[in-house]
Amino acid sequence: MNTEELLYNIVGLHKAFSLGGGTINVLNDLNLQLPRNKWIAVTGPSGCGKTTLLHILGGLDKPTKGQVILDGVNLEKLSASQMTKLRYEKIGFVFQSYHLFPELSALENAALPALQWKTNRKQAYQNAKNWLTQFGLENRIHHRPYELSGGEQQRVAIARSLINNPNIILADEPTGNLDAKSAQEIINILRDVRNNQKKTLIMVTHDPNIAAQADLHIKLDNSMA
Repeated sequence: MNTEELLYNIVGLHKAFSLGGGTINVLNDLNLQLPRNKWIAVTGPSGCGKTTLLHILGGLDKPTKGQVILDGVNLEKLSASQMTKLRYEKIGFVFQSYHLFPELSALENAALPALQWKTNRKQAYQNAKNWLTQFGLENRIHHRPYELSGGEQQRVAIARSLINNPNIILADEPTGNLDAKSAQEIINILRDVRNNQKKTLIMVTHDPNIAAQADLHIKLDNSMA
């Protein structure tokens, strides 16, 4: 893979957790090269470290050993403020449980990262409204999470992940709490965003049917299909 195609270079990645006086290894000597502008599905049995890997890729956690190099930058070398800046500029997160603030409207939830990054308030809300409208929520923007279905809440979460126009979307089981119809609607939205906006989508999933739709399928035994 040439330098222009390479997004993440993961070298000798280890991650261990201390538990009850012992150590649990969840990632062991993982070596991967992940291309940009692709949909990459990550699968594997429960407890194998899929979510841990996603958190490390997003700078939310650090490896015990090894390197994660994003666009030529070793994440381990970044200060906390530099890592925060990188996340705001380059990475959007989508979680299984949505992680919306219950007291905020759909519009306010979607705009929040832009407001935190000191984007002009009017522009932040307009951008959030544009994404929510694109996702079919133009009549729900003032509703709070408890007034929305699971699929609608996840669409708000996706809009939030896109508000700063990141190059990378990290999605952790984004359909895990949804019925089959809503799940496929969310997959269609994420796929369309990846295709139309030329973004990299890295998605953890337990669903083989979803993984089969991706450009690249990575299993945490370090094999690719």
